[in-house]
Amino acid sequence: MRKPLLEKWRAIRAEWGALTLYQRFESTVARMLTLIVSVVILVALYRLFVGVITGLVLGALDPLEHAMFQTVFGEIMTLLIALEFNHTLQYVVNRTQSIIETKILLLIALLAAARKVIILDLQEMGVGPALGLAAIILVLGMTYWLICAQDDRLAGVKLGSVGEGERTDGHEIPSAPQKRPASAAMEKTTTN
Repeated sequence: MRKPLLEKWRAIRAEWGALTLYQRFESTVARMLTLIVSVVILVALYRLFVGVITGLVLGALDPLEHAMFQTVFGEIMTLLIALEFNHTLQYVVNRTQSIIETKILLLIALLAAARKVIILDLQEMGVGPALGLAAIILVLGMTYWLICAQDDRLAGVKLGSVGEGERTDGHEIPSAPQKRPASAAMEKTTTN
């Protein structure tokens, strides 16, 4: 356990000299945020664990009661959101990405919206707030879908090749080669 930590520390020190001032600042902030979010995760996990265990042992917690179910799963979703956020920060800390991708932030926002849906009591909620939450989820989902479609389109253009005499625009996706069924390939080899 100690040796990998020492190697990681040496790698960070060796890499530190090659970083610009802003990259050092960004890395330091990301490390501090990781530490803060990690502490929040540990405290939230402790509170969830103690609350559920004492509630079950003392009989105050009925897992089948709807309000308690909402509360416990709301706290679990909060932990998942914090874990995903902390995982996202690791990209910046490890210098695999210089910025956090919008797609990841949209997923975190969708997790937060899902948490809100789980903890809501629909009898107490009015029509306006429910429609507003539905619109937020719809917009987040559509934005995520559009970004993924754009990424897929760009990946298709990068992977596709343009043959001689063919012309492709940046907006076109090259067509994928058609696969023949296995029976057609077998026929061809048996007739030769």
